[in-house]
Order: sequence, then C-alpha cells, then structure tokens
Amino acid sequence: MTALFRTINKNSLTLGLFAVLTTGLVALTWYATRDQIASQVRASEEKALHEVLPQSTFDNSLLDTRVILPEPERLGSYAQPPEAYIAFQGDTPSAIILPVVAPDGYSGRINLLVGIYADGRIAGVRVITHKETPGLGDSIDTRISDWILGFNGKSINNPAGEGWAVRKDGGEFDQFTGATITPRAVVAAVRRSLDYFAEYHSALFTNGLQRLKESPHGQL
Repeated sequence: MTALFRTINKNSLTLGLFAVLTTGLVALTWYATRDQIASQVRASEEKALHEVLPQSTFDNSLLDTRVILPEPERLGSYAQPPEAYIAFQGDTPSAIILPVVAPDGYSGRINLLVGIYADGRIAGVRVITHKETPGLGDSIDTRISDWILGFNGKSINNPAGEGWAVRKDGGEFDQFTGATITPRAVVAAVRRSLDYFAEYHSALFTNGLQRLKESPHGQL
C-alpha cells in the first residue's frame, strides 16, 4: 500500500507540474502574440467595413469612431449592444455604417451592414452572416450573386413608397427563382435602416465627431 501511495503521489506531482508548465506556455504565447492578433482582427474588421463604404469617401479609422445606437431594437435584436461606424472627411461626416438584422429570413436571422452616405443614399449593403439555403436564398451573398449591389445609390425616396418591396409584392427589387422570403426580408431590413438613419443621423454624427476628436489614430 505504501508503494502504491508513493506511486500515486509521484504521478499526481508529475501531472501537476505538467499542467503548470502548459498553462505557463499558453500564457507566454498569448502575451507574445497578443498585439499581432489584435492587429489581424482589426484589419479583418476594417476590410469588411471597406466593402460597404468606398475608401475614397472617408479619411478616418472607422473602428475608432464607433458609437452606441439609440433604440437599437429598431434595427434588430443583438446579444451585445450594437455600434454604428461613422465616416468622416476632415471633420465633416460623410457616411455611416449601420448593423441591421433581418429576423425573418427563410432559415432565420440574417445579419447585415448597411452603409449610408450623409445625403441619405446607400453606399453599400453586405450580408455578414446567414443560414439561407444554398442555391436559393444564399444569392444575397456577393460570393454567389451581385443581387445585393442593387441597393447601391437607393434612398428612402428612391424608390418611392411601395417600391421598397420585391416585385412579387409590387416593388422594384428582384426576387430569386423559387425563393421570395429571403430577398423580401433583406429589402425590409435595408428600408428600416434608412428610416432609422433619417431619424437619428444628426445625433449619431455628433457623437461620432466627439469620438473622432478623442481618437488616438485621428485621420488616416
């Protein structure tokens, strides 16, 4: 029994030392690469934003001029408080990127980014995540089709009134062959973002300017 206890104690000590060494190595690796990882994450985020808003339309770092959205539930439900990205040329707001949720896609929630110029025209729309059916609803993805580019240049009054719907519902936007629910949900979500912008752009731009002044990076 004594020999057995000695063996157990020895094995426990070995395992304990191995756990301590492994934890230490993980911590050291994280510490040594944390700046590189943060930089890569930042670059990835900026790449996604630049797909929505052309680089030529702003000269600030969008990640440094994020602002909390008032009444975010009007744009969808979120696990974390959503933020808008404010674009500037000098000290003048040029555009905004809003996170928008279409909750009623065929296969559920569709997360979007909608870029809107200061004059109310849409700069671009991109799908961030979705679970739509391959070959049908996934045509909202730019990797599959250019359907979503049809929002570029549109505004709250272009098209007017009931034009903000798919053609099956009397609107101006194409639906997909065999799939109407998905494009219908996206069109409705983009229209909601324009309504939201019309009401809150002044407050959001003001808050964005304050963030710009506080930003460690300033203009690009």
